[in-house]
Amino acid sequence: AAAPTTAPAAGAATPTAGPAPARTAKGGLRKSTSGYKGTLNLWVLGYTAGNAFANPFDNAIVQFQADNPDIKVEIIGYPPTDEGFTKLTTAFQSGQGVDLLRLPSDRLPGYVKDDLVEAIDTYLTDADKADILPNVLDVTRIKDKKASAWPLWVVPMGIYVNKTVFAEAKVELPPKNWTWDQFVDAAKKTTFKNAKGEQVYGWSGFVDAGVVNTWALWMNEDPSVRPLTADGKFGFDNPKAIAGLERFISLALTHKVTPPDFGSQKDADIKGAFQNGQLAMTVDATGPAAQFKGAKVDFEIYPHPTMNGNKLTVGAVGLIAVAKTKDETKRKAAMDLGRYLTSSEVQEDVPAGSNVPTGFYLAPGARKSVKINDPLDKFLPVLPDMWSTPLVADWAKFTRLFHVEYQGIISGKVKAEEAMKRISAEATSLLKS
Repeated sequence: AAAPTTAPAAGAATPTAGPAPARTAKGGLRKSTSGYKGTLNLWVLGYTAGNAFANPFDNAIVQFQADNPDIKVEIIGYPPTDEGFTKLTTAFQSGQGVDLLRLPSDRLPGYVKDDLVEAIDTYLTDADKADILPNVLDVTRIKDKKASAWPLWVVPMGIYVNKTVFAEAKVELPPKNWTWDQFVDAAKKTTFKNAKGEQVYGWSGFVDAGVVNTWALWMNEDPSVRPLTADGKFGFDNPKAIAGLERFISLALTHKVTPPDFGSQKDADIKGAFQNGQLAMTVDATGPAAQFKGAKVDFEIYPHPTMNGNKLTVGAVGLIAVAKTKDETKRKAAMDLGRYLTSSEVQEDVPAGSNVPTGFYLAPGARKSVKINDPLDKFLPVLPDMWSTPLVADWAKFTRLFHVEYQGIISGKVKAEEAMKRISAEATSLLKS
């Protein structure tokens, strides 16, 4: 959830501006006071060597190690898919190989329930409390009102618009306060054969049990269309939800503006098609902005189109959590690294213009002291309309249950109403966890 949060997938390497600069010790938050000597294993969502999520973390860790020569940080990447989260969870539950992890907020409750992560309250300084946005820190208060992770950034979804494709199709850019009908019209007009004879499609998005990227395009049907409603009921089986789902799948089944394998496309293929001019629009989180900027794609970020006047995007909070350990010195070192990786100091160490086009932060930061660089500032207007994935322990089980039916709906093999009614009872049970 947020991620609901999506990273550039394996193979979607970002062009770099040269090697990372040499580092010397700087002190400050970079210097751990733990006295720990050894290795810390840091799992990073979306990390693949050379991509938009790898370079900032690589650079930051080089600096941390320059300040802490007795600490070695090993980075392990895992993809933003159900398979990737399963890999992480398996390693986590083994009690070996995970010391810190970058994860979306919707996965945190399950790890808190299983007693796998440390509370950070006793490690929060007065400076931390004054700097971290209180409402974002509250997202991590799952059990006994204790904060269970370091907030890193807020990750909303947006519509990426490839301006070069629109120009080639001779289609004017729509207004940013666009409606669903205007979005469909733009997608239809940018589904065409380009000068090379290649088929270009108007829109696509990544669909997987591990992500919610496409959900806002049908959840905007009505405020009642939420997985769990205010009165504790499953909300995707009501008439408004069914109408939204049917409207959404018309993109593929009626308007034919999506690739034929929409619903089962790989994340890297979608990003690659957008980057290469074979896709006019896609929905994604903030992360790909650095990849596309580095590849010199001429793009714009739009809010989701409105439906029935409803403004909505989906998202989550990106977090750095520390794994449970009986080693107090190691725990302190992990907490020091977690604080550094969510600070304004790490932004100073990995600025825009280094080998990451947007600098360290690939989404609006969770601290007041973190500045937002272009083009991530384009996401700021959608934050007031962001629905965050709910913090329930069995969210992963719910998304797997929903995903099977969702793919069936997208392919036209099952009717939306039939599919949602079929999972209603089990979904309600999982979401109430």
